[in-house]
Amino acid sequence: MFGDLKPAEIESFLGEQLVGRIGCHVDGKTYVVPVSYAYDGRDILVHSLEGMKVDMMRKNPSVCFQVDDTRNLSEWKSVICWGEFEEIKDKKEMQEALHHLNNRIAPHMTSQTMHVNPEYPFTSSDVAEIEGIFFRIRLREKTGRFERPGSASKY
Repeated sequence: MFGDLKPAEIESFLGEQLVGRIGCHVDGKTYVVPVSYAYDGRDILVHSLEGMKVDMMRKNPSVCFQVDDTRNLSEWKSVICWGEFEEIKDKKEMQEALHHLNNRIAPHMTSQTMHVNPEYPFTSSDVAEIEGIFFRIRLREKTGRFERPGSASKY
């Protein structure tokens, strides 16, 4: 059974996930890249090193953001949002973003290459000591879909 997520389900889903994908577009090139993020109930908050996505978003701040959870091909959820990239430069706002990123509710998994520990993901609680930038995506539109086992339906 296919369906649309209700606004409250979209909000909850954005707050539960750990990784989303940012889509940006500049000069005829589209770039989609995964990022770890936090959702503060209004904006997507991200910390990133400088690179292609940051360069592209500075040139064209209109972006798409997508998250999904696929248990199998017949049970999934997906949320797509559109918004504006905004670099966070105010130290107090950077500290708030860091707080959200450090305290997000997420299903942490460990593996041989990634271990959750007191120094993950940031080795300092002082934003002045953290390399890279903090930014937000100010969301202006959200939509969500799901499929779950049940009666067959057409799109």
